[in-house]
Amino acid sequence: MTAELPHPPTPHPPTSHPPIDTSRPHSARVYDWLLGGKDNYPVDQAVAEHLPIEAKTGARQNRAFMNRATAWLAGEGVTQFLDIGTGIPTAPNLHQIAQEIRPSSRVVYCDNDPIVLRHAEALLISRPEGATDYVHADVREPATIIEAARKVLDFDRPVALSLLGLLHFLPDDEDPRGILRTLTSALAPGSYVVLSQGASDVNPEGGQRGTDEYKKGGIRLALRTREEFGRFFEGLGIVEPGLVTAPEWFHGPTAPAPEASGLYVAVARLP
Repeated sequence: MTAELPHPPTPHPPTSHPPIDTSRPHSARVYDWLLGGKDNYPVDQAVAEHLPIEAKTGARQNRAFMNRATAWLAGEGVTQFLDIGTGIPTAPNLHQIAQEIRPSSRVVYCDNDPIVLRHAEALLISRPEGATDYVHADVREPATIIEAARKVLDFDRPVALSLLGLLHFLPDDEDPRGILRTLTSALAPGSYVVLSQGASDVNPEGGQRGTDEYKKGGIRLALRTREEFGRFFEGLGIVEPGLVTAPEWFHGPTAPAPEASGLYVAVARLP
């Protein structure tokens, strides 16, 4: 018997918009600048323009990894996705990739930047067979996110949970591993976890420069070694090609062009 799915969400974002603080930079808007976007402010640009060139490369590689991982998961039959730390919409968005392969895919996006909320309409244009929704919340409130996502996702069936470009903005004193455990504890067996993490042991000098520039803007950056990143996957089964740099992760006959990367990535399956 097929489980009954939740009803599709109302196809528009919430009408209550918290104010956008343009006096302080936000990681989502810095990331938007690094990708060539226009939805950022001088305070964000001031941080982004002083980051090492590897930051812009890493943003592009992170986006390309999301594309490949989502396509692979959809090809494996996954039809539910929870994307935390979504960022400002950049085509193709995750739901567009998933629904191209699985039109019935349901996708819930989550971010804490009010500017992402303002653009949520772009994240809610779903194919009629599927559904999308947007949750305005902070990853540090995982139980709140899960509760809101239940309106669209059936947590008795597998879900692909992604935190991309987010872990390195969660220092250890904010308990990122505990946050991830809370999120994964709500997932059914056969679900997947998709993570990326800025590396501290690939280009230490460049990494320190990036950390210092973010710190000047009041943003804490927590780069990690490959071993430290691997600890996020304890109890999970990392799928091939394993824990690698972003350009090294792919499935299919055509590999991405080899290039240096300071971004670790992996996809793991819940037993």
